[in-house]
Amino acid sequence: MPVPTVELAPGLTVSAQGYGAMSVAPVYGGTDPGEALATLHHAVDLGVTFIDTANVYGDGLSETVVGKLLKDRRDEVQLATKFGLIGALGGSNAAGPRNRRINGRPEYARQAIDESLQRLGVESVDLYYLHRVDPEVPIEETVGALAELVRAGKVRNIGLSEATGDELRRAHAVHPIAAIQSEWSIVSRDVEKHVVPTAAELAIGFVPYSPVSRGLLTDAFDATQVEEKDLRRRFPRFAEDALPGNLKVRGEVRAVADELDATIAQVALAWLDDKARTFGLPSVSIPGTRFAERVTENVGALDVTLDREQVGRLDALADLVVGPRAADPTWVSLGRE
Repeated sequence: MPVPTVELAPGLTVSAQGYGAMSVAPVYGGTDPGEALATLHHAVDLGVTFIDTANVYGDGLSETVVGKLLKDRRDEVQLATKFGLIGALGGSNAAGPRNRRINGRPEYARQAIDESLQRLGVESVDLYYLHRVDPEVPIEETVGALAELVRAGKVRNIGLSEATGDELRRAHAVHPIAAIQSEWSIVSRDVEKHVVPTAAELAIGFVPYSPVSRGLLTDAFDATQVEEKDLRRRFPRFAEDALPGNLKVRGEVRAVADELDATIAQVALAWLDDKARTFGLPSVSIPGTRFAERVTENVGALDVTLDREQVGRLDALADLVVGPRAADPTWVSLGRE
């Protein structure tokens, strides 16, 4: 069956499931650029045309690989990228968490978009996110600079990532915000308190990242394969004292998956789609993977239907999770609400 589409924002219609291209960079272990490009082509072949990347993923590597896809398929893809984080995610030169910082200054926004457009090999992006809100720069100033990029034809729509409900409202008053991207999943539900309701009220699309909790909510997860350079080692939920409890949570999701003859990832993605319908807002998750077969599996979630009893059981799991979703809560909306 063809992948359906969703109007994420007026004039921005995307595939009902996207592809998170952070996995193109070596954030969860080594990657092969050729295999990554083949996986991207496979996703677009299936109808997954909403591709999400960022300048910080592999210090530009993800954008460069996505650019190779776009060379022949730009008209098929709705392209999103981000700026605002300083310090590469993934690779031998990846900055540690203490060295990473945020830059939302207008002059950096103008510099970053030109660098991203060059790596991507395109004249404009469909959606440009501020990757994190800079505590030293009023959100109005950053969004004002992004509005200039829209007028210049370099950006078609503006997005924010991990903004609070109040920050989202303030930004939207300066220029329409097309989408808010934040972590949202069966095990990470804090955005449902303020961010999701604000997005629904303002008719702003939602783009959940880490919808399968960085691979934890998948059949393929193997704790022994979380290597030293794996980004997950920085997250409290993957710590040695937290992981046993979180694997029990994963087991509860597996029980629902077995009832539906589905995979854990498919249940996690179907739950998100169900939850978005409950809140009444357009939502498109962006699971990432290095492997073409996983893209096919993820797309299968669009055909999975959960009943109310199953949704209720899954809803209860967030309270059982061990550890916060971020090492520094101030870097995500939860720590600033």
